[in-house]
Amino acid sequence: MLTRFAFRIHSQLERYFPEQRLFLKSDHGTRFVRLRPSTQAVALVVGALGLAWTIVATAIIMMETIGAGSARDQTQRQRMLFEERLSFISADRDTRAEEAVRAQERFNVALAQVSEMQEKLLASEDSRRELETGVEVIQNTLRRTIAERDEARAEAERMKLALNQQGDGSTEMGRIRDTAETLAYLTSALGQTARARDADAAAAAEVQAALEAVEMDKAALEARNDAIFAKLEDAMTISVAPMEKMFRAAGLNPDDLISSVRKGYSGRGGPLSPITASTSGGAALTGDELRANAILKSLEEVNLYRMAAFRVPLGMPVKNSVRWTSGFGGRNDPLGRGYRKHEGQDFGGDYGTPIITTGDGVVTFAGWQSGYGRLIKVQHAFGIETRYAHLSQIRVEVGQRVSRGDRIGDMGNSGRSTGTHLHYEVRIGGGAVNPVKFIKAASDVF
Repeated sequence: MLTRFAFRIHSQLERYFPEQRLFLKSDHGTRFVRLRPSTQAVALVVGALGLAWTIVATAIIMMETIGAGSARDQTQRQRMLFEERLSFISADRDTRAEEAVRAQERFNVALAQVSEMQEKLLASEDSRRELETGVEVIQNTLRRTIAERDEARAEAERMKLALNQQGDGSTEMGRIRDTAETLAYLTSALGQTARARDADAAAAAEVQAALEAVEMDKAALEARNDAIFAKLEDAMTISVAPMEKMFRAAGLNPDDLISSVRKGYSGRGGPLSPITASTSGGAALTGDELRANAILKSLEEVNLYRMAAFRVPLGMPVKNSVRWTSGFGGRNDPLGRGYRKHEGQDFGGDYGTPIITTGDGVVTFAGWQSGYGRLIKVQHAFGIETRYAHLSQIRVEVGQRVSRGDRIGDMGNSGRSTGTHLHYEVRIGGGAVNPVKFIKAASDVF
C-alpha cells in the first residue's frame, strides 16, 4: 500500500521535475550525478523557504528601523515643543514680575499723591474757616461802626437842641460858634466812620472773593481726588484678582491664607494705617477718607497676598530647559513591578542641572531615603511640603531656611531611578497633590 502511494507521488513529481543528470568530466573519466524528482522538489521547497524567510526578515528589520527613526523624530519634536513652551512660560513669568513691580511703583506714587492731596485739602479747609472767621469779624465791626455812627448822629441832634435852648449868659454869636464847632466835630467823626465803613466793606468784598476762589480750588481738588481714587480702586481690583485666581487654581482658599498671614503679621503702621476721626471734635469721616481707608485696606490685602505667595511653593523647581516625563497619578512601574501610583511630577534633564526651591520654607530632611535616593524635604507655611528626589548632590542642611529661587541641589539618578531626572512632589497635610496645579497657577503672576 505504501509502495503504491510512494509510486504515485514519484509519478506526479516526475511530471513536473523530470529526472536530470549532471555530467562531470575529468582526465580520468566522465561521471554523472542523477537528480531525482524528489531531490529537485526538496531543493525547490528549501530554496523557496529560504527566500521567503529572507524577505520577511528584511521587511521586519526595515520596519523596525523606520519605526525607531519615527519615534526618535517624534521625541525630538516633543522635546523642542516642551522647550519652546517652557521658554515662553519663563518669558511670560518675567514679564508678569516686571508688571507687578511697575504696578507696585504706581501704587506708591498714587499713594503719595493721595497723601499730598489730602494735606492740601485740609489746608484749604483751614484757610476757608479762617476766612469765614475774618468775614464774621469784619461784619461785626461794620455793624458796631454803623451803630456808633447812629449814636453820634443822635448825640449831635441832642447837642444842637441843647444849644438852641440855652438861655441867659450866652450871646447869639457864642451859640453860633459853639454850634459850628460841634457840627465840625460831628462831621469829622462821621467822615472817619464812613471811611472805616467803606474800608471794612472793601475788605469784606475781598474776603468774599478769596472765599469763592478757595471754594473753586476745593472743588477742583475734590474732582482730582475723585479721579485719583477711581484709578486706585481700579488698580486694586486688577492687582487682587490675579492673586486670588492663582491661589484658587492651586486648590487653596485665599481667605484662609490671608487670615493665617494676618494672624502672624504685626507689621502695621506707616502709610497703610487707616485714617481715623479726631476724638476731640467728634466729627465723622468724610467720603474721601472712607474711600482712602478702603484703598489702604486693599493695599494691605495685596501686601498680604504677596507674603502668602512667597510662602506657598509656586512655579518650576528648575530654571533650565527640561523634559516633562512621568506625571502625577497611576502609571506602569518603569522597573516592571506592575501598575502603581506616581505621587509627583518627573522632569528629565542633564546631570547636575541646578534644582531650586519653589517657595520660602525650612529644610526638614536632607539625605538618603530608600526609593527616593538623595532627597530634600522643605516645609512651607499652611502645612505644605515639597520633596526633591533622585539628586546627585545636596547643597542644604536640616534646619536651614531657604527662599524661593535658592539652589538646594543638583539633578541626578540616585535611588530607584532609570535615568537622570528630578522627582518633584507637593504634599498638603501629608497627602500628595498634583504639583502641576501649583506650577500652572503661578504662570500668570510670577
